[in-house]
Amino acid sequence: MGQHQSIVSAEWLNDNLNNPDIKIIDCRFRLRDARWGYQQYNHSHIKNAYYLDLNDHLSQVVNAHGGRHPLPDNQLLTTKLETIGITKNQTTVVVYDDSRFAFCARLWWLLRYLGHHQVFILDGGWQNWQRHNFPTDDVIPRNHQGSFIAEPNFDSVIDIEGVRQAQLSPNIAIIDARSGDRHLGKTEPIDPIAGSIPHSHNVFWQENTTPEGFLKSPSQLKSIWQPYLKYPEIIAYCGSGVTACVNIFALQTIGYDNCKLYVGGWSDWCSYLVKSEGFISQH
Repeated sequence: MGQHQSIVSAEWLNDNLNNPDIKIIDCRFRLRDARWGYQQYNHSHIKNAYYLDLNDHLSQVVNAHGGRHPLPDNQLLTTKLETIGITKNQTTVVVYDDSRFAFCARLWWLLRYLGHHQVFILDGGWQNWQRHNFPTDDVIPRNHQGSFIAEPNFDSVIDIEGVRQAQLSPNIAIIDARSGDRHLGKTEPIDPIAGSIPHSHNVFWQENTTPEGFLKSPSQLKSIWQPYLKYPEIIAYCGSGVTACVNIFALQTIGYDNCKLYVGGWSDWCSYLVKSEGFISQH
């Protein structure tokens, strides 16, 4: 399954494309065009792949607080996983996107959060699959019947109160996965306030992959993450708990497991800074 325990190569997947015990899920998405991913999937996708949408399946309705992509309702998601034919801890799931793991890592994380650990990310994503001219089609696979009982690992998530308590702990590193400019508050393309959680560090999620969408080598990842591996616990966040999952994925591939996801991220944090008389910026 490749050099990393949670990643598979296009060659491996192509060799196992017709294995009924493997389910492939397309997670392509664009934040600025919510229907784009599904349209692309309908046009062409890896043969036998199903589609799960960040907004429709991997998140739930947004409220005043809680961030832009709250975790989905467990029952709705598990029902959807069952219709794909996923049986918990039996089916091997391979997820992919075309965005350097930005969206498929969210599903990778969600499956593990719900207790299913046989989930892998396709190295190089959709682009690499196409470069190899491996099989694609526009057929939507028929539903199957799997069996999936969610057993959420609540220890792997943290809310705003937990993050506040962790801010000054010498044993916890809070890592912002957004770009350096967003972390420094120089720019904010999405949320109403620019800035970052005080006392947080910054490892941009794209640092973990090459521009072509391949996971960097274990030695490269260890070099990136070396300053933080000494901490007994890492809290990962981003804008809304999506790209932070890429950081968690990278850490897991080099053997660091004690990560908590602050799902609400900066979009939740800054929602408490918005006052009726205007914005209060916090850096």
